[in-house]
Amino acid sequence: MTRSADKAPPLSTPDGRYIVVRGRLWRKANPDLSDSDRDRLVHDLMDARRAVAQARRRSDVEGEHAAHAAVDAAKRGLGERGPVWWTDGAPDLNRHMARTTSYAEWFSIADTS
Repeated sequence: MTRSADKAPPLSTPDGRYIVVRGRLWRKANPDLSDSDRDRLVHDLMDARRAVAQARRRSDVEGEHAAHAAVDAAKRGLGERGPVWWTDGAPDLNRHMARTTSYAEWFSIADTS
């Protein structure tokens, strides 16, 4: 799937912790990762996602489980899953609807969909 050149990037929360996709918050990667670590982890993530698709096409259940584990490891390395990367004690709102969180007021103004 390719991204249209005229499509706007996803909305990002003011604190930079989440993007908003169809009203749902998705945790962003840790901004403190080095460029080389981020590049390596994104490469690992893309390889793992391709491995999931290949395993599904082959009906390889064990291969699919291993590929999903590799996806999870890459996303944890990026900081998109697992312990939060911020240190102020704010809760993890990953996958919550923005309108039901502390971002609700901001989202009601920022949402242009």
